[in-house]
Order: sequence, then C-alpha cells, then structure tokens
Amino acid sequence: MPTVTVIQPTIAAEQNTKIRCAAYCRVSSDSEDQLNSFMAQTRYYEKAFEKSDREQLVDIYADEGITGTREDKRDEFQRMIKDCRRGKIDRIYTKSISRFARNTKDCLKNIRELKSLGITVFFEKENIDTAKLTDEMMITIMGGLAQEESTSISQNMRWSVQKRMQNGTYKNATPPFGFKKVNGDLEIEENQASIVRQIFEWYISGYGLKTIADMLNGMNLPGSKQNVLWKADNIRYMLKNNRYIGNAMFQKSYVTETLPHIKKRNYGEKQKYCVTGVNQQIVDKETFYAAQKLLESRHRDFETNVYPLSKKVFCGKCGATYKHRNRKSGAFWLCRTHDINAADCELKAIPQDLIYSIFIGLCNKLFCNYKTILKPLQTALQDLKFRKFSGKTQVMDISKEIAKLREQTHVLARLKTKGFLDEAKYIEQTTELTAKINKLQAELKKLTRFDDEDETLDQIDMLIDFFEKRENPMTEFEESAFESIVEKIVVIDQHELEFYLIGGFKFTEKIK
Repeated sequence: MPTVTVIQPTIAAEQNTKIRCAAYCRVSSDSEDQLNSFMAQTRYYEKAFEKSDREQLVDIYADEGITGTREDKRDEFQRMIKDCRRGKIDRIYTKSISRFARNTKDCLKNIRELKSLGITVFFEKENIDTAKLTDEMMITIMGGLAQEESTSISQNMRWSVQKRMQNGTYKNATPPFGFKKVNGDLEIEENQASIVRQIFEWYISGYGLKTIADMLNGMNLPGSKQNVLWKADNIRYMLKNNRYIGNAMFQKSYVTETLPHIKKRNYGEKQKYCVTGVNQQIVDKETFYAAQKLLESRHRDFETNVYPLSKKVFCGKCGATYKHRNRKSGAFWLCRTHDINAADCELKAIPQDLIYSIFIGLCNKLFCNYKTILKPLQTALQDLKFRKFSGKTQVMDISKEIAKLREQTHVLARLKTKGFLDEAKYIEQTTELTAKINKLQAELKKLTRFDDEDETLDQIDMLIDFFEKRENPMTEFEESAFESIVEKIVVIDQHELEFYLIGGFKFTEKIK
C-alpha cells in the first residue's frame, strides 16, 4: 500500500505573506500647485505602508498633467493594469473615483477586470472597497461617477466660455434677427435689417409695442422664427438688443453650478462683460438710445397701471389671461389670444363694470347664506382635524426614502442607456423600485392629506370671518374684498363666469 503523508497548511507562513499593494496617483494639469499635490500624494502612500504588517507597497503609478477622461492617454495607468494581469499586484489604493477614472465606461470595465483577477480597489475619499462591492453599491458608484464626469465637463465648459467672454471672442450660437453667420462672424442680413430699422423708426415715432407687432403681422413680414407671429415681447427684446449698434453684453443670464442646473437672469450675481465694436451696426446710436429712453419711461408708466382684475381673469376656451383695455364707453377686459388673432379664440371683450357687478351680487348672496353654505363644511373639516395624524417625522422619513428610490431608478436608466445593464435586469430592478415607491407614496398620501385639509380649513375660516364682520350687503365694488377672497375668474363664454374663491369654492354666475 502506498504511504500518504498529509501536509497541513502552514498558517504562520500565510500570515507572514503580505498583501502586495499599488498606489495610483493622478493630477489633472501640469500647473505648479497640482504638481505639489502629486508629490504630496506620492509621499503620503510611501509613508502609509512603511509600518504596515499586513500590506507592502510594491509600486506607485503616477500620471502627471494629463486628462483622466481618456484611458489611452495615461501611460502609468496602463502599466499598472499590465502588472495586475501579470500577477504582481493584489490590491490598489487611489485617492478617489475621479482620480481613478472620469470615464464611466472605462472605470466599470477596469473594475470588472480587476475583480475577475482577484484584485481589489479601495477609493479613499468615498470609502468604497470593491472587495465588498454589491450590485446596489455598483449602481451608487456609477451614479456618482457619472455626476462627477458631468460636473467636470460642465466646469471646463464654464471656464472656456468665461475666458472667451473676458477677451471678447465669445460668439452666440444663434445670430440675432438682422444678422447672419459667415465663418463664425456676424454679417448684416439686409432683408431682416430693414425690418429692424423700421421697428426702431416706428417706436420712436410713438407706436406701441403691440401696435408694431400687429403691423408686422398684417404685412406678413417673417419673424425671427418661421411661422410664429410677432408679439410685443419680441419687439421689446429687439429694441433693447445692443447688437444693433455693434456692441454685445455677455452673461446676461447664467446657469447654476449645483444640480439641478437652472438658468437664471443675471441681476448682478455674476460679472457681465460689455464689448464694443464686435459687429457691424444696423441702427445708429442716436436712434438706439432714444428708443432706450422711451422704453424706460413707458415701463414706469406701465408699472403703475395695475388693476384689481390683473392676472385674475382667465379665458375658459384657450386658458390665456385677460388684458385691460379702454374704450370711450369705459374699461373692458379682453382675451390675449383673441386680441392677437380673433380666429384663434372666439370669446369677446367683457366690460369691467359688468364683472364688478357680478362680483357684488355673488358677495351679497353669500352674505345672506354663508351660515348654511360655509358653516357645515367648516364643522366637518374641524372634526377631521381633531383626528389628524401627528407623525411629522414619519412624513419626512418617507419623503427621504422616496427620493432615494427615485435616484436609484435614474441611475439604472443611465446605466441601461450606456449599455452597462441589460434589458431584463433593468426591468426587474425598476419594477421592484417602482413597487416600493408606489407603496410609500400611498402611505405618504394618508399622512399628508390632513395638511391640505388644514390649509383649506384656514381659508374657510377667513371666508366666514369676512362675512361675519360685515354689517351690510355690498353696494359698490370693494377692491380689498376682491383681493381677499377671489383667487381667479374664468370666462366660460359671453353668458357665464366662474368665480374661484379661497377655500376651494367655485360659483358659476350668469351674465345678464
């Protein structure tokens, strides 16, 4: 019989075998400060492994002054990957995900390859270890990486645009009306330029913005956008555009740096750049500044003309707001769509006195009957309030959980779009997340509906208080009363108005 000798593994030997570690460093430019940062990273890793009993530093791989968005430009990174394939490395340390890679596709590919080779990566900033990486954590990493990549690209673009604005070389993507782009420069488009000159001439001659727009529409003159009618806002924008005197004002608006990116008008939060002589003039400066002076004076006059019905009357046919107009017979209100083109909306003007009269009649009816109409509803809502759920913290917790689940669905969608997640896995995971979200939303609705009822109850209390304090019926239109209790008026047709009052009440009144 052959003799078999069993050799037990030597635990001590295994314990004495150190994990072979590599460090990857990268800086994104070759400026002096960044190189100092690179040297600091190198010293940091050398010192970190000096006294380690479990790990030993086999090499430091460092790319200086080159981009992290493309893997093929990083020679040291490629050398590190080759050494991993040759079995020289067990573990990689790097400062952050953005140091390792800013390209989502390459990062995911490399992590998967390294995991298949039994090599782990530790991202210090994010405290993420691929040795403990689950599918959900992978989604989180890729989501964060995609955001980092997007933010980095956005910052680079902002810097580039800012520099071009500062030196006056920034060029608008779309040429203003009256110009055309030739080799990136603005040149006058004479057919459009003649319309621009005519607009300035009409305006300083006394024509209003609306009148000029109507005249251009009546002449069938093409606007800056084909098949779109001229409007007063278009005329105002053109009259204020200093491109027509050869100048440019850059950064009149800006996009916020934090997510979500929102475009805002620049009221002084950011620097503006005024550049002169950047293109040919269409209008002489005397005419342009005369128009600016007239615009400013008319704007001041316009600001004082705010009426009780302003932004309160809406068209029931097209949804547009009604605008104030004056006739010899008195003031009236007209649908804006009808005012521009009567064929687009059939509703005609309504006299202001008629709207006031109907409001007075509605108030008097409620004054006589509010105890039978409003009081019962107030009592019912108060009973609900006493049974109101008090778990405010629970509402916040559920809202936070819903936000987290929605973010996971967005990340899954990005991964699927980039080809990192197959259709079946995507459907499986999104279905599960959607079910969780729906369940939480149903629970949240039960808890928060009482908050809506509280607001409604407060408004009903205000409405009842309004009528209880009155001693006599209303005899003439009271602006303060209208402002207090009316949210909006909808014109159904020439014979019917709908009044929406605070507290969610809607009353239909006939026009006699």
